[in-house]
Amino acid sequence: MSVYLHDIPLPEAQARLQSALKQADLWRVLGTEDIPLDENAIGRVLAEPVWAKISSPHYHASAMDGFAVRAVDTVKAQPSNPVTLQIGPQSIYLDTGDALPEGFDAVIPIENVESLDKRGEITPAIRLPASIRIRAAVTPWSHVRPLGEDIVQTQLVLPTGQVLRPVDLGAIAASGHQSVNVARKPRVAILPTGTELVPLGSTLKAGDILEYNSLVLAAQVKAWGGEPTRFSITPDNFDAICTRVEEAIREHDLILLNAGSSAGAEDFSAQVVEKLGTLLVHGVAVRPGHPVILGVITRNAATKQSQYNDGIASLPSDIRNDTVPIIGVPGYPVSATLTGEIFVEPLIAQWTGRHPQELPVEQAHLTRKITSPAGDDDYVRVAVGKVGDKLLAAPLARGAGVISSLVRADGIVILPRGVQGAEAGDVVAVHLYRSRAELDRTIFCIGSHDMTLDLLAQFLSERDRRLVSANVGSQSGLIALKRGEAHLAGSHLLDPETGEYNISYIRQYLSGVPVKVFGFVGREQGLIVKRGNPKGVRGLEDLGRKEVRFMNRQRGAGTRVLLDYQLSKLGIHIDAIQGYNQEEYTHLGVAAAVASGRADCGLGIPAAAQSLNLDFIPLFQEIYQLIIPKIFAESDLLAPLFEVLEDGVFQQAVVNLPGYDVSQMGRLMVEV
Repeated sequence: MSVYLHDIPLPEAQARLQSALKQADLWRVLGTEDIPLDENAIGRVLAEPVWAKISSPHYHASAMDGFAVRAVDTVKAQPSNPVTLQIGPQSIYLDTGDALPEGFDAVIPIENVESLDKRGEITPAIRLPASIRIRAAVTPWSHVRPLGEDIVQTQLVLPTGQVLRPVDLGAIAASGHQSVNVARKPRVAILPTGTELVPLGSTLKAGDILEYNSLVLAAQVKAWGGEPTRFSITPDNFDAICTRVEEAIREHDLILLNAGSSAGAEDFSAQVVEKLGTLLVHGVAVRPGHPVILGVITRNAATKQSQYNDGIASLPSDIRNDTVPIIGVPGYPVSATLTGEIFVEPLIAQWTGRHPQELPVEQAHLTRKITSPAGDDDYVRVAVGKVGDKLLAAPLARGAGVISSLVRADGIVILPRGVQGAEAGDVVAVHLYRSRAELDRTIFCIGSHDMTLDLLAQFLSERDRRLVSANVGSQSGLIALKRGEAHLAGSHLLDPETGEYNISYIRQYLSGVPVKVFGFVGREQGLIVKRGNPKGVRGLEDLGRKEVRFMNRQRGAGTRVLLDYQLSKLGIHIDAIQGYNQEEYTHLGVAAAVASGRADCGLGIPAAAQSLNLDFIPLFQEIYQLIIPKIFAESDLLAPLFEVLEDGVFQQAVVNLPGYDVSQMGRLMVEV
């Protein structure tokens, strides 16, 4: 077995694949086909230029309802000196689009003529007068669409490589074509492998993983102009995977072998490529997505290629026209998706003759520090919003398995190799997934997590606003407001000395920033425990028991402040609590930790417990408020927010969740 290549730079990996495909004469449009000129041509790529067969219009056409005239006959017409023209020899009635009669060179709109016949008006449905009178001269070719005004016969209508749009179809039709020659869609086989994978709709047990990477990859391929084929799951069996790959290469141009392509005991991707063809790359210095495999195989599985070493070895000439590239796609969803964007999209672009997609790039300020491995190109997912006159990029969860981070991502920040991170406030280039107009409608909320924020986002979406929330805790939310990095913050910080919520913290963290504090929800806080409460937890006093494992919230979270206050009142030292230093950033995160067995309990809200079918022990009542700088509270951007807060339907939706009170929702509590 060959020594695998590991973590080579991305440009080198791309160059190896491109070199191999050029040797195999596959760095080109794969093929062409003539298709009917209909709506199914949308999105296809022209394989040859479109030249006009006919002119459009192909005759001189009237651009108005009116009378064809000779311009020379109208020269003397003036308001005080009208000219009379006889119907027939000097003027002829035309509808819009009618051919201009021979010898005539202008059209006078019907509203600009006077009838000299009292028997009727000048319309096609009524007898025309014997003559008309005009009070203004016209120039030659006035109100006439001359032959070739739009398209002239033999001119270039559309170039090769044009991705066809609806208007393009009209131009092609107008130039006399009934069909169009386009690039053939590349056929892409997507092969999910893994004994742990189960199809969508399966009843899940521990260890099962829903297989949906092939769904995402197929959708990507289709959106990029390819023709995907999703194969059924192949278990982790070397011979079975080889057989499936050999089956797929018979009728496909590209193989995406989706597996856990790390160095695990059940990783067969690299071995399969080595057996059937040539391993070009195993490991690319990209995060996420390290264990990418690039290779080429032949439809003659008996042909065994030697290791393609550092881009030097050449492919044997007898397989250059029978080669199929294969990409080993990592199993983690984010890695799989980004592998498609980095390697598959440019390849489909090459095969269809279009330019690779280029995302629009905007400069934005990072909202917090991020670290990056010095040896990798780091693709950081970010939420983007405009606060004041500053575009902001808030880094999202970094895990390669967090597919929801791609759903929430408004763009990608690429930190190149050699850069070990970026500081809060640094200006970075964001490759945007969304339009700038969408970002201008985005409300940035940074602060404490609450389940009702998801409801709020849904109601705001119906009012043409996006709510992007980052769960960093109440204190961090106030700091974000001070830095001008958010429009509002959710906060529930209890002042142990006064019993008030938020006010003292606002004065501490937002000095010099005028803010308005609005009521949002009252809510219960208590202990989230497993169904049936097997550890018999009744209150915070039980956290000191050795057999009870606790899951805490992060420093600065309002829930953590509340916990520490109550522990101090009870005289319970944090060192006595097993798991005090284990942290989650949301109430749902705490609930998930309890549901999965990582902890026996955690302080949180009842809605989170209900979401995961857990029990809840109520302990405290608290106030959760919205802290909004005055400049934003009075802006058009946030006007729909206050409409939602006063909406009875929204309030009822919140009340339907357990543990909430909306009696103060939307009320201005204080200005600071």
